[in-house]
Amino acid sequence: MNFYIIIPAHNEEDSIAQTLESLANQSLPAKQIVVVNDNSTDRTQDIALKFTAKHSNISVVENISSNTHLPGSKIINAFYKGLETLDQDYDVICKFDADLIFPKNYLEQLASHFKNNERLGMVAGFCYIKKNEDWVLENLTRKDHIRGALKAYRKQCFLDIGKLKRSMGWDTVDELLAKYYKWELLTDETLHVKHLKPTGISYNKASKYLQGEAMYKMRYGFLITLISAVKLAFKKKSFTLFRNYMSGYFRAKKQGIEHLVTEEQGQFIRKLRWDGMKGKLKHFD
Repeated sequence: MNFYIIIPAHNEEDSIAQTLESLANQSLPAKQIVVVNDNSTDRTQDIALKFTAKHSNISVVENISSNTHLPGSKIINAFYKGLETLDQDYDVICKFDADLIFPKNYLEQLASHFKNNERLGMVAGFCYIKKNEDWVLENLTRKDHIRGALKAYRKQCFLDIGKLKRSMGWDTVDELLAKYYKWELLTDETLHVKHLKPTGISYNKASKYLQGEAMYKMRYGFLITLISAVKLAFKKKSFTLFRNYMSGYFRAKKQGIEHLVTEEQGQFIRKLRWDGMKGKLKHFD
């Protein structure tokens, strides 16, 4: 299978060499790997260019953007900058972060999963972070969710969902829309990916309302947003986050911000969310 990989990278000099090294040494090589140097002020570009000299399937493109890290739009804008440089001769398109170390068989295993199930639209491994001297499962990892850090899409699924949304919540709405179009998702817990920088470490205050805004854009409605905000805030042990999430939701509603999904897709998403909650409640009975 032809894998095309796009890696948005903003000031990743401490990790990008390890990411590219792990991808360059895959048992199933990617056909194309594009590093998008997204307005970096460190040595990210220089390090990436050294790999282009050694590996013909690796290239680097420049993207000019803000230095402000806003979840969603910045990284997806960089992704599209990389996508513009690629042709359509791919079977799987990947959006990978520049702070990951992949096991040698990662792409080969993904290819095997895709070949074994023609309705499999997205697949990924599990993220592990370093704690003391051990690599432990990152707490945001779930079996039913593919992390934004390591997305891999079958081409037709990628096209069906309208590619990626330039918004906070892009890495949730993509899965919801994949299910809407009857694609299946898979996480492979045997594929341990080392995540060098925990998710959210570089988020700033300007992004604090964006999670709630994203819930509005995905047409969750008030009740599902409330429950989701409680769960997320509890997981991160912060009541302030709960207030921010709900404030973001009501701000977006008041401003009439454009939704990411149609009304019909929104109905499907709400039903999916309610069914999921009911299933978890039954599990506790």
